[in-house]
Amino acid sequence: MPIRLRKFIGTILIIVLVLVYALVANTIAVATLGNAPWWGHLLYFLFTGLLWVLPAMVLIKWMAGPPQK
Repeated sequence: MPIRLRKFIGTILIIVLVLVYALVANTIAVATLGNAPWWGHLLYFLFTGLLWVLPAMVLIKWMAGPPQK
């Protein structure tokens, strides 16, 4: 697969990942954190705000990998 095509596909997948992840994380927060204290909100959004980086790192590693021949 050409590197330009791999980067294009990876970029689209990262955008989709961020959008879907944000919707799911906020939906879970609205459903479960209604009566939680402020520090519960802080911990939840700190954790979920950093968690999306793990699948994004895998996609970026795939995008930057050597071209397969």
